[in-house]
Amino acid sequence: MAKIKLTKNELKKQKDSLKMFQRYLPTLMLKKQQLQAEIRTTEQRIRELSDEKNRIDEGFKVWIAVFGETGVFTNETLKIVSVRTTQGNIAGVAIPIFQGADFETVPYDLLSTPLWLDIAVERMKQVLLLDLEAQTLEEQRKRLDHELRVTTQRVNLFEKIKIPETKVNIKTIQVYLGDQQTSAVVRGKIAKRGLARAASTGGVS
Repeated sequence: MAKIKLTKNELKKQKDSLKMFQRYLPTLMLKKQQLQAEIRTTEQRIRELSDEKNRIDEGFKVWIAVFGETGVFTNETLKIVSVRTTQGNIAGVAIPIFQGADFETVPYDLLSTPLWLDIAVERMKQVLLLDLEAQTLEEQRKRLDHELRVTTQRVNLFEKIKIPETKVNIKTIQVYLGDQQTSAVVRGKIAKRGLARAASTGGVS
């Protein structure tokens, strides 16, 4: 604990600090709760996307035998051109919000390619969209987790260190100033009695 000045000015400073800590602590605690709730919501959405992707993957199994046709569906068949996001704000944290994506399909001859290729392309788009949204949500969670750690540290700092420390400082200064006042009163009385005796003695012939 840093050494404090045992003065009235320091007492006022400590009382002002205590008021500030007590005023901001509820706000920080509310922010902490909000961040925790948002993180739970984000994690739930990530799980939902994962389940949806698994459902589509199960559907893809129907096409596994067909995909065995070499050279029909490759990594070049479908490309991501751009990912669209906007900026959001949760509890003062800037987060990306997934809006969608733009794809480019390599032109292919409808007569010379299997009928299943169109369906495969559309399902692959669905999977990619789920993956991209999940990646965006992971970035959201990462930022919210970081802010939650910082906010929790501040809550602990205020609640467990600053507020108790400031209360002790106030009590220490008040006790000291009280003792000083008592000593001053005692010294004043002693001085007054001394003056009274001196006046009484000086008055005797």
